Amino acid sequence: MAEYIKTLNYTFDRKASCKDIVKRAGVLSPSKVTIRNHPITHPVALFNATCTLIDDKFLVFARMILGYYMYVSAVVKIELSLDDILTRQVSHKHYEGEIILYPSTMYDIWGVEDPRLTVLNDKLIITYSGRTIRYFDPSSSYGRVLPMVASSPIENEECGWIKHGTLVLSKGIRENVIADKDAFIIRSPNNDLFLFHRPHITYCEHSNPYTRESYHLAISRVKDEVLNTVFQESEVSDTTEVLSPAYFERSLGWGTPPVEVERNKYIALVHATDNITQTYRAFAIAFSFSSYPLSILSLTPEYIFEPKETYEVYGDRPMVVFPCGLAKVDDMLVVTYGAADSVVGFGIIDETELLGLLNL
Repeated sequence: MAEYIKTLNYTFDRKASCKDIVKRAGVLSPSKVTIRNHPITHPVALFNATCTLIDDKFLVFARMILGYYMYVSAVVKIELSLDDILTRQVSHKHYEGEIILYPSTMYDIWGVEDPRLTVLNDKLIITYSGRTIRYFDPSSSYGRVLPMVASSPIENEECGWIKHGTLVLSKGIRENVIADKDAFIIRSPNNDLFLFHRPHITYCEHSNPYTRESYHLAISRVKDEVLNTVFQESEVSDTTEVLSPAYFERSLGWGTPPVEVERNKYIALVHATDNITQTYRAFAIAFSFSSYPLSILSLTPEYIFEPKETYEVYGDRPMVVFPCGLAKVDDMLVVTYGAADSVVGFGIIDETELLGLLNL
């Protein structure tokens, strides 16, 4: 690990096998979504969706592309009925979508990707991966993708979305960051604001000796001003690696923002790619903020989610389940995910079964 990134030094015995506990509830395909604020009425691809449940409205914020020339993404908001998901009707219905975040700055000009949503201070907060102006520059190895933060008030979303800017690591390591993805912002019970993210770094002490690159499942401290700025580059601090990949994995990345299952006990999904086929699977992590920056309570000993349906195995990027949203509904967890980079998938997890696997 580079000297500028600390590590929590957790070790867990995880297996490469999978006990898939996610019950598939349907998919949302591009042809079933009509975009109401763009002359191109249907996306070409729709995937990697985050979500939130507000009253009886299930809001989905999905990554979409309109064409394959440069694969430039935006984020579209789609409102569903929760009942459509629970009764497995979502695959058969048509919905309207509104583009809410799209390329407009040097930090996201080549794509607004993979949103994660949290709720803070009566605001919807979306953290997304911005493909910067450097993304297609062969002479640049730094900052091709960086996390960006945007917000909208819950009670008055018609005010629109404000981009607050991008988040960067400390100066000592910033120039070695190729990309920083899989990010979201949450607040701890101690009122600390944290960025969960996955820096992709080159020339680190523990980089792969063949590629000279490494990926880090990390958490960093964020200043509160980040959520109030108009637009600026903000530096995070105290970057700490939470967990290292297993020997059979190439990398880990934060999947879903967490849900609180008990007081100061949270569950999130983490995605992993394997070393051989780079298949995307997911396992669950339980943590608390009982110590700084967090304490890992347990992990599922196996993966709990892997590609098995046709739409997860085959698509623009084969063999992918990529969870980005998790909502607690009674004794269930509804997960929204990208399936093979082509459609939005919906799954349902029995909370009691998951807590049992986590020994909680």
